[in-house]
Amino acid sequence: MVLTPAALESIRTLCIGLALSGLIASAFELFAARRASFSLLERGGLPAVAALPMLAFSAPFIILRNTLRGRKIEGRPMPFVMLATVIACGWGLLSGRVALDLAAMLVGA
Repeated sequence: MVLTPAALESIRTLCIGLALSGLIASAFELFAARRASFSLLERGGLPAVAALPMLAFSAPFIILRNTLRGRKIEGRPMPFVMLATVIACGWGLLSGRVALDLAAMLVGA
């Protein structure tokens, strides 16, 4: 089995996106002393607008965390877990691509 350079780049981007997602969600939990979740948007107003960038990049971690907890606690069906994982990984891939492009732009590469 041979991996093409494009496949390796996608894997690297996905790993960076998922790692960045976990880092941002964990940093939020450290500084805010509460879990990062989509319920931050329910408050509305300025707090919800301020939470959007953080949620945009930490969403894959939140989706995966909630999915695994739902499987363990509520016994959610496996197809649901698989679909949520695919969605989270797609989102992580996009987040990783944005992060890599932003880093390249800042470095000037």
